[in-house]
Amino acid sequence: MSINSYRDLLVWQAAMDLALDCYRVTKGFPTSELYGLTSQIRRAAASIAANIAEGHGREQTGSFIQFLRIAQGSLKELETHVILASRLEFMEETRSQGLLSAADEIGKMIRSMIRRLQEKTT
Repeated sequence: MSINSYRDLLVWQAAMDLALDCYRVTKGFPTSELYGLTSQIRRAAASIAANIAEGHGREQTGSFIQFLRIAQGSLKELETHVILASRLEFMEETRSQGLLSAADEIGKMIRSMIRRLQEKTT
């Protein structure tokens, strides 16, 4: 399968699915968290897929790697917010574990992609 667009990347597709799940779960958060954890979780989740897409659109492999690293940082930010929301009991433990499991898989995909791209540049 050839990659013609960032939309063809499995890691981008998985990141989009995670973002959708995050939007769905935060609908049930208290309205007092609209500008707090709700916003933070949604922005971090959307940022993962957005940085993968932006990096893919760059003309240089080094730039793509940098944007993948930024996506990785957003992923860790998301994980932290999900753990906090779970501890605050804004979401069920099974729901937070599902999000964290998906985040872990995406992290593995991003790390693998970074390694492959780094091999191409050496």
